[in-house]
Amino acid sequence: MASSPCSSVNFDSGLEIKTRSVEQTLIPLVSQITTLINHKDKPKKSERTQQAIQRVGQAVSVAVGRFVAVGEAIAVENEELKEEMGMACFEARRAGDAIAQLTDVGTAVTPPVDGRTTVFSDRTGMVKAARMLLSSVTKVLVLADRIVIKQIITSRNKVLVTLEQLERVSTFQEFVQIFSQFGNQMVEFAHLTGDRQNDLKDENKKARMAAARAVLEKCTMMLLTASKTCLRHPDCESARINKDAVFHRMRFALEQVMEIVTDARPCGETKVLPLSIYTGIKDFKSNVEGLREGLYLLPHQALSGQLEAVVERTEDFTDSAYTSHEHREGILQLCQLARQDTDQLITAWMEAKQSLNAKEATEEMELSILKTCQSVYELRRELHKVAVGRAADLLKLHAEHLPLRALKASGGEGNLEAVAEYARTLGEQKEQLVETCRLLCHVSGTEPLEITCIHAEETFHVIGPQIISAAQTLALHPSSKIAKENLDVFCEAWESQLCDMAVLLREINDVFEGRRGDKRAYMSLPRPGKHSANLKTVKAVKLDAEEQSTIAKLGLELRLLTSDMDTEVEKWEDQEHDIVRQGQSLSSMAYSMYLFTRGEGLLKTTTDLFHQAEVLSEEGLQLCSSLHTFSTQLMDEQKVVVLSEMEKLMGLCQQLQMGVRTPVQGKTATFQKVDSSIQNTRAIITVVIYLLPVCNKIVRKYKSERSSLGSPQSWRDRQSSTAVKDDVLNGKNSNGFGVKSLEQHMANLTFLESK
Repeated sequence: MASSPCSSVNFDSGLEIKTRSVEQTLIPLVSQITTLINHKDKPKKSERTQQAIQRVGQAVSVAVGRFVAVGEAIAVENEELKEEMGMACFEARRAGDAIAQLTDVGTAVTPPVDGRTTVFSDRTGMVKAARMLLSSVTKVLVLADRIVIKQIITSRNKVLVTLEQLERVSTFQEFVQIFSQFGNQMVEFAHLTGDRQNDLKDENKKARMAAARAVLEKCTMMLLTASKTCLRHPDCESARINKDAVFHRMRFALEQVMEIVTDARPCGETKVLPLSIYTGIKDFKSNVEGLREGLYLLPHQALSGQLEAVVERTEDFTDSAYTSHEHREGILQLCQLARQDTDQLITAWMEAKQSLNAKEATEEMELSILKTCQSVYELRRELHKVAVGRAADLLKLHAEHLPLRALKASGGEGNLEAVAEYARTLGEQKEQLVETCRLLCHVSGTEPLEITCIHAEETFHVIGPQIISAAQTLALHPSSKIAKENLDVFCEAWESQLCDMAVLLREINDVFEGRRGDKRAYMSLPRPGKHSANLKTVKAVKLDAEEQSTIAKLGLELRLLTSDMDTEVEKWEDQEHDIVRQGQSLSSMAYSMYLFTRGEGLLKTTTDLFHQAEVLSEEGLQLCSSLHTFSTQLMDEQKVVVLSEMEKLMGLCQQLQMGVRTPVQGKTATFQKVDSSIQNTRAIITVVIYLLPVCNKIVRKYKSERSSLGSPQSWRDRQSSTAVKDDVLNGKNSNGFGVKSLEQHMANLTFLESK
């Protein structure tokens, strides 16, 4: 949060609030106490005001009493926190009682002559009680948060123990038995860490947690096939190397999660991101613009040194063999221009400092500041263009995954020479991708995106050699189905990372163009009771690791489609158009379903997912109604196109609706229902992505024609007048639940996960 109500009252708890849940719990209490303290500024109050204040004081006391009861129950269940929690609860209860007493009208001093009594005669006592209450309540919350951390640590320890057992197994029967247990433990760990990730306030920690969890998600499936391959071919060196790499990476990712959760690093090290060009330019510009406020804030050598550090980092671009001569020359010229403008600024700056009367920037210096800022912006824009352009070209070039196909084919034929040749090709591709991720990191625009770029770089660097070792194993055992399956899994992980890179590229572009790289968070769960009738008997099911891996692949495709839809929506001039609003709503719901495939977000179980899919299908049918109304304004050819796609969309929405309303029993049937729901959602989004630009083009055309004809009634007005005749057809009466912010609905949410 940029600013929190928790910061409006000063108190020293000695504790740092690191999660949103703790902060959100404190906000109402802070608000009530602030209300009480603010009334101190008005020494005389009417009887009505006094009674209102007394009610607030009593409400605080009662709320604290309930809160403390929960804290005391936690203390009983957790012996190691009993003493600390007991003391914090005691202090909270005492402070709550003190506030209730201080706001009790009956204890006020004798009223003055004018008949009005003065409440809070003990100002010092009120401030002291408020500070004690906030401090103790915060401590109770932070101690309770330790229980969550303890759960994650316990879950991780279970995973580690089972991981060691898996590494030592020698028979298939033993492996299958232990891996089944391991899969369940990983699902539990994924949900615990996903909840923690969503709750963290620090965006950098959230990005690091997401990266570590992505590694664990991919590695779980790799571990299965790599271990099976090693068991089937125990004397194969490449199979052993392949398996060892997966186990090593899983342990490293588990350690990363623990560092984030416990906020500790080995040997007291501090996690520091490598300094990017974007960060360097931002700091440089900040110092340059700061000269307006004070001429003596820093020595001129510091400014030129900062610029040289930025220029030095541009060598990652200019020294690359993949940077074109034209781009290299452009970067070097802009670096030189930035140097010249900085030198001119320093000259003007020194002259201003030597002037006896100058206490702020002169006109000449102001001009130099503007020129310097503009030149470094031009440099950043050129670097962004080079990095993003190369990434887009690489993704397009490798969309067919030719080296992977060749490795699969040559491995299946037992051709070791061909495998070696295509391994070199994949190695070159890996180096290109690793270097491109490094360049994207320089221009990412935010630290969380920098962390994601670093994760992508590390993933390509690690998976490339693993694919090669898996291909070598297949070439040595070409008839082995397990070796073939293993290679397929590693190739899918590579393809998945390319999809993630495409998403990352869009987010970096969003930031550069002034849009936030973060997806807007919508609370799109159905209202409790509204849709539950059809799904009353459905039992919530959590998917195991293998099923989650399958669903995750579908989810990535869904994520890319939502990005495409957002891009199309943003091209509309009229953001309040029904088609736009409903498109945004569908995109947001689909995005929440994508988060489910990653074990994140507010859809925790399959029941939640089916609820969400039903709401999405209803919103899709509302969009069909809007499209039908829209089509009445069109000429024959345009009308045929829109109605044709509308009918296709309606069929898909009805199919999705029927699917999620059909009760199923058993884990396999539930998994198939999840798979079908996501596939149908993907098909719906694909149709809408096609329709959005078609409708936008028609709207623009009609607006242009009406404008040129000088018609007193615009096409949009005509459409609006049609909409007035039938609000339902335009979706005006839809519940709109999918497009309200998460924060607005948190208070009304009565379930997060079906038990």
